Order: sequence, then structure tokens, then C-alpha cells
Amino acid sequence: MATPAELRLEGLQVGRLEPVDLRLGPGITTLHGPSGSGKTLFLRALADLEPHAGRAWLDGREQAALPAHLWRRRVMLVPAEAHWWGERVGDHFARRDDRLLEALGLPVAAWGWSPARLSSGERQRLALARALVLEPRALLLDEPTANLDAHSRERLEDLVQDYRTARNAIVLWVSHDPEQRARLGGTQLALRPSGQGFALHVEAA
Repeated sequence: MATPAELRLEGLQVGRLEPVDLRLGPGITTLHGPSGSGKTLFLRALADLEPHAGRAWLDGREQAALPAHLWRRRVMLVPAEAHWWGERVGDHFARRDDRLLEALGLPVAAWGWSPARLSSGERQRLALARALVLEPRALLLDEPTANLDAHSRERLEDLVQDYRTARNAIVLWVSHDPEQRARLGGTQLALRPSGQGFALHVEAA
């Protein structure tokens, strides 16, 4: 089994979010908050996709000491709307893993599909698969089940649970659904109004 992942933040600040000091270990941590509170911006800052203040370390290595592309491969964001640029789905994958598609309820034939024919739910599931083949140490998920039916949502939740267990990985999952947060377990974080901005609070563990 892989060594336990650790993500540490010191004074990380972006947008209207107050500086965050936080330590995350293996497992699923969920995050919720009102619209406009900065959830997506926070995930983008963690992945070094958004200018921010403060410092971050993954497994003892500081973000500033790593080339951006290496950090983003290890701390990987799966956005609510992923970008697709190639002619076929398979063009977007570092390697093809048929088991991943099957676990998400997608046929192996999907490798040859045009991204233009994908439904929003198929795009979400394939974006997760695209991230998992790169085996990130920290996986940042921005409402990954928003467009899925109950069966597909269950498949995706199970796959992420299996991944974080097998890889001893960190998962930070933005979810507005309290029932989903309860199912996923782990620590629950909330962004709440504070002064002129928002502050991160540990709501439950």
C-alpha cells in the first residue's frame, strides 16, 4: 500500500477567503458553503491554478519548490466542467484503463467516442477517470455528481472510495448534498460568512 498522503496549508488565501491553516490526511473530506463563497476558487488555489497567498506542502514538499505541472499532477483538480480538445475521448488519457470505464458504467467503446456526443453526466464520469489514471496523491472534486442519476452517483462514490483506500490518497470533495456528505463520511468543512469574506470551519469529523 502507498504511504499515507499529507497536504498541509499555511495561510493560504484566495479571493474573499480568509487565510486557511489546514492539514489533510488520507480519506475523504467534504466541503460546502453558499454560492459565491469561493469553493471552486479554493480548489483551484490548492491545485496551483489560481494566484494565491500562503504556502502549501504535499508529503513534505512545498508547492513553490515544484514545477507547476508536477504539483498539478499530484494535487489534481477535477472541475465541474472539464475541457475536451481531442477528436476522441481516448486522446485525453495518459493510458487507457477499461476497468475504470466499466466501474463508472461506461462501455469500452467510449474510448472512440467524440467528446461532442457526450452528455454532461458522461463528461463528469470520464473527467474523473482521466484524473485517476494519473494516480494523484490529492484529488480535488468540484461537485462531481451534480449531473448524475442515483445509480451513476453510487458508482462514482464507490470508485472514489476504493481509490482513496488503495492509494492512501486525500480526497477533497465539494458537495451541496448533506445526505451525500453523510454517506462519504470523514471530515466536513464549511465556508461561512466572516467579516467581509468567508472563513473555513471544521463542521464535523
